[in-house]
Amino acid sequence: MRKRVPIRNHQAETALFGRRAIVSLVVVGAVFALLLSNLYKLQVTSFQEFQTRSNSNRIMVLPVPPNRGLIYDRNGILLADNTPVYSLEISPQEVQDLRPTLERLVALLELPEEAIEQFYQRLYQPRRFPQITFFDNLNETQVARFASLQHQYPGINIEGRLQRFYPHRDLFTHALGYVGRINQQDVARLREQERYAQYAATRTIGKQGIERYYEGMLHGQVGYQTVEVNNRGRVVRTLEFNPPTPGSDIHLEIDVGLQEVARHQLRNRRGAIVVLDSQTGGVLALYSNPGYDPNLFVGGISTGEYRELLNNPANPLINRATQGRYPPASTIKPHLGILGLHEGEITAESRIWDPGWYKLEGVERRFRDWRPHGHGWVTINEAIAESCNTYFYDLSHKLGIDKISSFMGEMGFGKRTGIDIHEESTALMPDRGWKRARFNEPWYQGETLSVGIGQSFWTVTPLQLATSTNIIATEGRRFTPRLLRGTEHQGTFTLVEPIEDLPIELSNPQHWQTIKKSMTRTITHIRGTARTAFLNSTYTSAGKTGTAQVVALSDETDERPDVEDVAERFRDNATYIGFAPAENPEIVVALAIENVGGGGRNAAPVSRAIMDYYFADEQTKREILATIRSEREHADN
Repeated sequence: MRKRVPIRNHQAETALFGRRAIVSLVVVGAVFALLLSNLYKLQVTSFQEFQTRSNSNRIMVLPVPPNRGLIYDRNGILLADNTPVYSLEISPQEVQDLRPTLERLVALLELPEEAIEQFYQRLYQPRRFPQITFFDNLNETQVARFASLQHQYPGINIEGRLQRFYPHRDLFTHALGYVGRINQQDVARLREQERYAQYAATRTIGKQGIERYYEGMLHGQVGYQTVEVNNRGRVVRTLEFNPPTPGSDIHLEIDVGLQEVARHQLRNRRGAIVVLDSQTGGVLALYSNPGYDPNLFVGGISTGEYRELLNNPANPLINRATQGRYPPASTIKPHLGILGLHEGEITAESRIWDPGWYKLEGVERRFRDWRPHGHGWVTINEAIAESCNTYFYDLSHKLGIDKISSFMGEMGFGKRTGIDIHEESTALMPDRGWKRARFNEPWYQGETLSVGIGQSFWTVTPLQLATSTNIIATEGRRFTPRLLRGTEHQGTFTLVEPIEDLPIELSNPQHWQTIKKSMTRTITHIRGTARTAFLNSTYTSAGKTGTAQVVALSDETDERPDVEDVAERFRDNATYIGFAPAENPEIVVALAIENVGGGGRNAAPVSRAIMDYYFADEQTKREILATIRSEREHADN
């Protein structure tokens, strides 16, 4: 049978097509409506938002670091400068085959091999900038070599900036300190102080000394520039520039000439010298030997160089002037004399007999004088001038440790002086409470006698010796030692006022004169311990020598062995305090030299050289410095 062919229903098909067309039209209309709605949102409603986002891809706001303030001495000689340097900067995300590229750069620019490992250390540490410094301080030849082949090194470029430079190198290391790269501890501290934004473009920060103490003054205020960048993030043009405010320049009390003389006097010896302006507390010289070149730290010191400094047995990283702790030895005898006069335990005329030793009642041990056969009858004048131990054994026994420690605390011992650097030790002024807390033992009378000649547990810093001596020189006035003389900002110089505390008042102000005259006899008396060192000086001065024992003598020993017969590390330390002119003091000198022997023979001549330079005319000063520099150049060669 033939299959029946159905008859088409055109009306039904037309109706179905119409329905489908309507549905399609609705869908198309809905899609177009959605597209138009979204287009309206993009072009009208959200125009500002997307315009901003577009600009953020094209326009960037970059911080601009301020120039760090300069540092000068009191005569305007530059101590800390900013010099232009070139560094090789790498954006790791833009460099393919990073290690082979670094190896090619090392070969091309003749860089040290450890530069690659140092780079990887920085790469894996938290960092503040997208670019990482591969090598600092490129010379002109290296810059020229890289510039000619820079197209072969995408993601690597040379960047120029100002970097701290210390032209005098180790001469001012411990006073100026240094700047170093900002690390995570610095970042945390800046954020805590809400100052992090000010360091958005800064790579270094003050780490020690003046650089750290006056960081806020030296750094300045950050600036900003608005720039247009391409799709690789490189600057095409600058749209707006808000310049940074440079840091203030700082002028110090320090005198370069005095500092050079101090270094010359301590050459090849460990120790420290402090020179103060007696009428203001200004620090004219603060030198610790040995030192080190602070420029090593500016760009980041290598591990090997830092290990060498750290393991150096001479401890060059320690500021001996403010952190060195030395037994004061006989230099504190004038201080004890003041206390004895004030308490009425002695008078200017009272005297004792010195047979060469002192004994406590009921104690078998003899406390020896440095002169085996004694000094005979001595008053406070002879006791200070000749440094009679027996006199001060007796005086300290009469005073007792409680009065001594209390008064010496007023003189500044056992506490920080307040100098404007953070690296300072309190040293130690012992008392009963300290002995009990430290050793769980009572205080013994024999220990008081040792304190009476500046030994036992008592330690001081050279700066403490200087400030306490200045109290005697100024008859009770107490100044906070200061390195800062003044600041200069945008051409305006501001002098800093001295910081003076309440004076020490004695029961009789004449006691100051008594002690000062006794200290003058140290220089002028035929048996004065510093007489030889100051023969034929053109000015008057007063002083006190000290010889601090490093190793105690046995009870059977009557005399100190010759210096040459003792291993260096066991030799006595030499100390000295002094001021000049004796009648109306202008400067105070305090110093300590390690393991050289007696203070009269080794420390007093150093003070003489310092004072000779200070009181010399300008022509003589130039001649002295020329001789020192010539000798130094000859030694270096």
